[in-house]
Amino acid sequence: MAFRMQTSVPELTDLSREPRRILDMYGVTRHHDDGGFARNCLLARRMIERGVRFVQLMHRGWDQHSDLPGQIRGQCLDVDQPSAALVQDLKQRGLLDDTLVIWGGEFGRTVYSQGQLTASNYGRDHHGRCFSMWVAGGGLKPGVSYGATDDYCYNVVENPVHIHDFNATLLHCLGIEHTRLTFRFQGRDYRLTDVHGEIVHGVLA
Repeated sequence: MAFRMQTSVPELTDLSREPRRILDMYGVTRHHDDGGFARNCLLARRMIERGVRFVQLMHRGWDQHSDLPGQIRGQCLDVDQPSAALVQDLKQRGLLDDTLVIWGGEFGRTVYSQGQLTASNYGRDHHGRCFSMWVAGGGLKPGVSYGATDDYCYNVVENPVHIHDFNATLLHCLGIEHTRLTFRFQGRDYRLTDVHGEIVHGVLA
């Protein structure tokens, strides 16, 4: 099995046979960056269609405590097109219904500024009270927003989704009952949602 996995990698990572329209759709051929995240999104699709069960992509550098106006534009330019292309490509190949795409980070950012506080150089601090993630495919309802914050984006005021609720919902989409997925550690039964977590039915198709 290890040999077959290793020998399949050269073919998997060879994008030379991908049509130009697919490379353009993901943004691999753009000149303003090296196509790193775009290439990774395309590789993710190629892995998924070959039966890889879990693929993780990372795009670092979102910790903008300063120089936010310039940096956030570059970050979004890197990820927006290829992220949308991945979902579109999975859908057009009939793979999205059986694939969960999850996009997010571990916390949000404050709406108030920090740093030099000039027109072209300011930043945002960490904010764990509320932030957004998006998900697609795998039994989830498309084209909806769920939850809302107050006018200052400081607290959740409508349909809060705790991380345990989020995990419970994802596990449900994967066909796993989160209250039964337990493991024993130091004499106690644990689960990914601990003793919490409710399925968020409002986001299910």
